Amino acid sequence: MPNAHGTFTIDVHPLTPALAEGLGRFSINKHIRGDLEATTIGEMFTGGDPTQGAAGYVAIELVAGKLGGKHGSFALQHFATMDASGPRMQVIVAPGSGTGELKGITGTFTIRAENGQHFYEFEYTLAE
Repeated sequence: MPNAHGTFTIDVHPLTPALAEGLGRFSINKHIRGDLEATTIGEMFTGGDPTQGAAGYVAIELVAGKLGGKHGSFALQHFATMDASGPRMQVIVAPGSGTGELKGITGTFTIRAENGQHFYEFEYTLAE
């Protein structure tokens, strides 16, 4: 299974109107560099109380660019929580979302943050 890695910057902004008390909605856009050269556009929904260390989010973002010399796009699907036991995050390629030369892509996108910088590891498989 190929493995891509690199860095990204993220731009997150609240969207209005809020859905309800305790729920948030945000735009989430990234510039990804490294083995994956791409930009993303997406939305994130949050619930819980992050100031108390207990919350969760789901998000979908469209990734468009070049991976392993192939051009196309795909969607990343996020599911994450944090509580007293720590953070948990799963980010996968949404099934059936690949287009162009990335049609049929599957994979897992792992995000790591250190000292304000964001890093990724992307294990993926491309259709034959």
